[in-house]
Amino acid sequence: MTDPGREVFLSYASQDAEAALKICEALRAGGVEVFLDQSELRGGDAWDQSIRKHIKTCALFIPIISQNTHARAEGYFRLEWKLAVDRSHLISADQAFLLPVVIDETRDDDERVPERFREVQWTQLPGGATPGEFVARVLRLLTPESKPAPAVPRRPAAPASVFPPASPATPAVLRRPTAALLAILAGVVALALAYFIIDKFWISKRVPVSAENGTLAPAAPSGPAPAAFAPPPHSIAVLPFLNMSGNKDQEYFSDGLTEELLNSLARINELQVAARTSAFMFKGKDTDIGTIARKLNVAAVLEGSVRRSGHTVRITAQLINAVTGFHLWSDTYDRDLGDVLKLQTEIATEVASALKVTLLGDVVARIELGGTHNPAALDAYLRGRKAVTVAHTASAMEAAIAAYTEAIRFDPHYALALANRSITFNSYASEFANGAAIRECYEKAQADARRTIELAPDLAEGHLAFAGFLMSGALDFARAGQEAERALALAPGNAQVQGGYAEYGYRMGRFDAAITAARRAVVLDPLNPSTHSGLALVLLYARHFDQAVAAYTESLSLSQDRLDAYADRGLAYYALGDFQNARSSCELKPDYWQSQLCLAITYDKLGRHADAEGVLAKLRASQGDDVAYQYAEIYAQWGETAKALQWLDTTVRLHDPGLSSIKVDPLMDPLRKEPRFQAIERELKFPT
Repeated sequence: MTDPGREVFLSYASQDAEAALKICEALRAGGVEVFLDQSELRGGDAWDQSIRKHIKTCALFIPIISQNTHARAEGYFRLEWKLAVDRSHLISADQAFLLPVVIDETRDDDERVPERFREVQWTQLPGGATPGEFVARVLRLLTPESKPAPAVPRRPAAPASVFPPASPATPAVLRRPTAALLAILAGVVALALAYFIIDKFWISKRVPVSAENGTLAPAAPSGPAPAAFAPPPHSIAVLPFLNMSGNKDQEYFSDGLTEELLNSLARINELQVAARTSAFMFKGKDTDIGTIARKLNVAAVLEGSVRRSGHTVRITAQLINAVTGFHLWSDTYDRDLGDVLKLQTEIATEVASALKVTLLGDVVARIELGGTHNPAALDAYLRGRKAVTVAHTASAMEAAIAAYTEAIRFDPHYALALANRSITFNSYASEFANGAAIRECYEKAQADARRTIELAPDLAEGHLAFAGFLMSGALDFARAGQEAERALALAPGNAQVQGGYAEYGYRMGRFDAAITAARRAVVLDPLNPSTHSGLALVLLYARHFDQAVAAYTESLSLSQDRLDAYADRGLAYYALGDFQNARSSCELKPDYWQSQLCLAITYDKLGRHADAEGVLAKLRASQGDDVAYQYAEIYAQWGETAKALQWLDTTVRLHDPGLSSIKVDPLMDPLRKEPRFQAIERELKFPT
C-alpha cells in the first residue's frame, strides 16, 4: 500500500503526458512511490477530492514545466500548482517540498510559473528523460534518516547568451560552479551507484515462476536490469473463463459470465479492473500470467472455468498474485442458474477480501444493480453481449438488439438489458441506419434509457445511454452533460463511461477534461483499439494532430478492422498538411463513407478536382441526405461557402447528429466568421 508520507506527486499539462509517464516510470523503477493521475485514480475516487488529498499528504511535489504549461492560461494542473504553493507556505524552510522540472527550453523566469516555483532551482529533464542522478536525489530527499536539504534559492536569471540551456546529454540540476557543488554531485553520483547495485540485486532475486510446472524459471541472461514491475495496488484483470461444458456453442455463456463477473468487480469502487476487451485479448493464447499482468498493468489476475449442465452451473475460480506468481485464493461453486447474480456477488467479495480491500458502502447492492434472477433472461442477455463484442457491424448490432429484446421479454425489469439495448440503438442510428430508421432508432434508444433510469437510478449504463441520445439524437447538450457527469460519478472505473464522458467533453470544447477521461479509458482498457481511437478523436478535435495520428496508428496496430481509424487518421494527416499520407490512409478503405469524406477534400488539395467530385458523387449516391453535415464540411474545405451554408441549413432541418461537433470541428473553420454559421451555433445552445 502507498505510504503518503513518501509519495511524490507529478503534476503536468495533458499535452505533456508522455514526458510525465517517462519520469514516473523512472522514479518507480528506482523504488519511489509516485502519484500520477493517469494510472493511480481507481474506481470510486472522487477526482477532485483525491487530487487534493494526495497534494495535502505527498512528500514531494514535482510540477512539470514546459511551453505547453506556458501556453495554457487555464487547466486543472494550475489548480494543482496553487494547492502545492499554498501548502508550501506551511512547510518549514529547511524542508524540501517543491521540486520543479522543466522538459524543454522554457526559461526559469517564465511569468506564468508561480513565483514560489521560480524561487527554487529547476531540474532539466528534456522530453522526460530521467537520469539516475535525479532518481537518487529524489530518494535522498525522501529518506527520513537524513535531514532533507532545504530548497535552494534561485540566483537572478542571467542572459541566455551567458548561461545557455543545459545540453540534452546532461539533464541534471542547474549548476553553480563551486567546489561545494562538485562535492554534492560526487555524493549524489555515489548514492545513485549504490542504489543501482542494490536495486539490480533486488530485481535479480525476483525470479519468475514457470507457468508450466510451478518451478522457478531459469535466471535471465546477464545485462541491464529491467524496470521493476510496479502495478497500481488493488488492480486486477479477469481472464475469460474456460468453457468446460463440452459444447462450443456454450462459449457465449462462459464468456458472458466472465464479463458479468468483471463488471461486478468493477462496481467495487476500491478496485481498478482492466476492461473486458483488453482482458479478452488473451483468449485462446498461451500467454503466461506475468506477461498478461505487465501488458494490462495489474497486480492480480483472476481466471477459472465454467461448466453448464441444464439449469445448473459449476464455476471454478482462482486468484493469482501477478508479481509473485503465487495463488491468493481459489474456490469452486455449484449453483442453479437463477442464483448466478448472487454468485457474482459472492465471488467478487471473496476476491476483494483476498486482495485485502476494505469494502465501503453497500457492495452487494452495487454488484447486483440492474441484474436479473431469471435464467432465460440472463441467457438471452449474454448472447446479446457476445454479438456486439464479436463484430462491430450492422448485422451484429441487429442480432444484439434482438437478443436484448428477448431478455427484456423474459424480465421486463432487467435494467442492464434495457441500458445495453439503448446504447446499441444509439450506435446503430449514428453508423448504420438510413432515412426514417435513424429517427426511429433514436426514439427507441431514448425510451430504453428513460426506463433504465426509472428502474435503476444508480446504474451508470442507463445515464450513459441517455447522454448518448441527448447529445446526438436530441442535440440537448446541457442535459447530455448532466447525464454524462452522473454516469462518470457512478462508475469512474468503467472504461466505456470514461470514453462516453470524453466524447461529450471534446464536443463541448472541454478538451482538458476530455483528454483526461480518454487517457483514463486507455489505462483501464489498454488493448482495446476503441479506447485508442477514442483518445485519437479527442486529440484530433483538440487540434493535437500529430498526437492523433500516433493514437490512430496505435489503434490500428491492435486491430486492422477499425474503418473509422483509417479515415480519421487521414483527416489528422490532412490537418497537418500532409496530403499524401492523408490520401494513403483513406484509400485503404475507400468504400467507407468517412473515408470518402476524407478523400473528397484531400484529392481537392492535391489538385485532383475531378477525382474529388467523383468521390462526392459516390457518397451522395450511397448516403443521400443522411450525411448532410459531411457535405457541408466538404464544401467548406473546397472554399464553396454558399453551398456549405446551404447544406448546414439542411442539417438543421434534418436535426443531423453531426451538428453536435460543429463547435470544435476543424473542417468547419472556414465558415466560423459567417453570420449564418454563427447563428446556427447560437441556436444549438452549447453550454459555456
